[in-house]
Amino acid sequence: MAGFHVVANAEGVLIDPEVRKIGVSDVFDALRRGIDDFKAKPSHILFLGIIYPIVGVFLASWTSGANAFPLLFPLMSGFALLGPVAALGLYEISRRREAGLDTSWKRALEVRHSPALPSIIAVGVFLFAVFITWLLVAQSLYDRLFPSVMHASLADFIREVLTTSHGWMLVIFGNAIGLLFAFIVLTTTVIAFPLLVDRDVGALSAMRTSARAVLANPVPMLAWGLIVAVALAIGSIPLFAGLAVVMPILGHATWHLYRKVVEPPASARR
Repeated sequence: MAGFHVVANAEGVLIDPEVRKIGVSDVFDALRRGIDDFKAKPSHILFLGIIYPIVGVFLASWTSGANAFPLLFPLMSGFALLGPVAALGLYEISRRREAGLDTSWKRALEVRHSPALPSIIAVGVFLFAVFITWLLVAQSLYDRLFPSVMHASLADFIREVLTTSHGWMLVIFGNAIGLLFAFIVLTTTVIAFPLLVDRDVGALSAMRTSARAVLANPVPMLAWGLIVAVALAIGSIPLFAGLAVVMPILGHATWHLYRKVVEPPASARR
């Protein structure tokens, strides 16, 4: 790839876009705009909205063996860590709709021609590494609390978790550790992918800008994180089918959140 670059932009310069202060009302407005985008382009459910539930069902099936039950919840919750990567095409559609450009479904794939593609891949690899680390930590915690325990069925595993002291320790510590991983992902990538889809600033700058956005707007960003967690949980309940709607809406809304929290380049403000 000509001009291959990852850390900085094509000129080798680290650019730190200006970050705005926003309120919780801006978060809900971004969500409303995401819903509007989804209503305007519901066909994009075929682009990513269906893929996400299918993969979720695959993961659940993959853990159907008795020795894999402990990984079911870590896989389901950890899979959400990869959501920003799955939504790349949705960011592009929202960007095009905002700019009045062609928003046909094939345009969602235009991101593959982006000069920032190496940086996008680098941040995606980072998220995948966080996902794998989360699974390893979750498995290690389970092995420590339930050494040499095999469960005959999923019901047996759930009973063990909910009716024993070791089970409740797994729930409490597992969720606390999962919250830490979720916070790391929120802080480093909340607007990193939309920023890279919009501008070739480099992976490091995109992640630093996300961190600065969270530090400048802790309450709105935590509210956004809570909205994402609740929406994904609700969407996962009916055999992941609800994610066919939840995922596209959150993807579109993330683009609008980015637009609210990051100042456009100086050239665009003239």
